Amino acid sequence: MAKLARKFEVHVIWDRCKGCGFCIEFCPRGVLDYSPKLNARGAHPPEVVRPEECVGCGLCQDICPDLAIFVVPVEAPSG
Repeated sequence: MAKLARKFEVHVIWDRCKGCGFCIEFCPRGVLDYSPKLNARGAHPPEVVRPEECVGCGLCQDICPDLAIFVVPVEAPSG
């Protein structure tokens, strides 16, 4: 049986984000960056640019004033 490695996915609630950038600034692993696209609020929400670097610390979701981002664990088979 394959061993499972712990991985994490970051999800952004696109139109809830006001583009403050706290999640981008405080991510210790550089997982996020500003999207070039605008949302309905006229903001540039974050996008996941380095998903493999997420360690699931949850700092992005804890610091978001609009509850527009969350992290979920996913199980992935390891080599």
